[in-house]
Amino acid sequence: MLRAALLTASRNATVRHLVETAPVSRDVVRRFVAGTAAADAVAVSAELAQAGLHVSLDHLGEDTTEVGHADATTKAYVTLLGRFADHGLATKAEVSVKLSAVGQALDESMARDNAAAICAAASAVGTTVTLDMEDHTTTDSTLGILRDLRRDYPWVGAVLQAYLHRTEADCRDLATAGSRVRLCKGAYKEPASVAFQSRMEVDKSYVRCLRVLMSGAGYPMVATHDPRLVEIARKLVLDNDRAQGSYEYQMLYGIRPNEQRRLAAEGERVRVYVPYGDEWYGYLMRRLAERPSNVTFFLRALATKS
Repeated sequence: MLRAALLTASRNATVRHLVETAPVSRDVVRRFVAGTAAADAVAVSAELAQAGLHVSLDHLGEDTTEVGHADATTKAYVTLLGRFADHGLATKAEVSVKLSAVGQALDESMARDNAAAICAAASAVGTTVTLDMEDHTTTDSTLGILRDLRRDYPWVGAVLQAYLHRTEADCRDLATAGSRVRLCKGAYKEPASVAFQSRMEVDKSYVRCLRVLMSGAGYPMVATHDPRLVEIARKLVLDNDRAQGSYEYQMLYGIRPNEQRRLAAEGERVRVYVPYGDEWYGYLMRRLAERPSNVTFFLRALATKS
């Protein structure tokens, strides 16, 4: 019930205003968001790279309904990728792109063209792009654009969400040579007709999907903070004779940082998903919905700061 309430709040304008204007909010958000500007994102990325971690940067924004906003987001990514080259980060950092932020709701071809421009900029500096997955109504469109982009940029990463009923089949389709696939649980409010509703059902689906990816010829990206799922992933690595570097773990910025560094110290490739930008509200609400401990952290901060 708490998760459902938070996901509903993520799209409520009144709640958004209250959270964004609360004096404590900016301090709390710093735990999960790198900052508002490209310089902030680059500084955090450099710090993580120095600690032996990889990075995927997300310029926050979604549900774009104006062409100007889509263009601005595309330019922000191109600028950020240029900064990677300037700071020697291209081998450690990539970008994650929500197609809704570059025009998917306006015109699918616009989103495809904008994503292609971002891919071209990434290719020019020697890094990669991963297409984030959003609510289930955009899944087919996103996978279609992925297929188009991979004709010129075969390294473009996909994201699949284990809570959707369809995802095991999508994993089978995408577990091919050279295919980078990030498997996450899913963070949007979805109906029972398309998504598993209980935590146990989602976890079971995650394991089924991970088995498919680990036994396939692609490059699995294991996006979870769940210690049990991390251990299952390690067992599947052994079962499938995978070498370190043929897969990676992914975790969110600000969540289980010690575990991120522990895995990296063991020789695992660990990528930290780092968001930045002004549009942090929806992202924060979904992170709170994913983990009750995040809610506790936020409420404790509200109670102790003015």
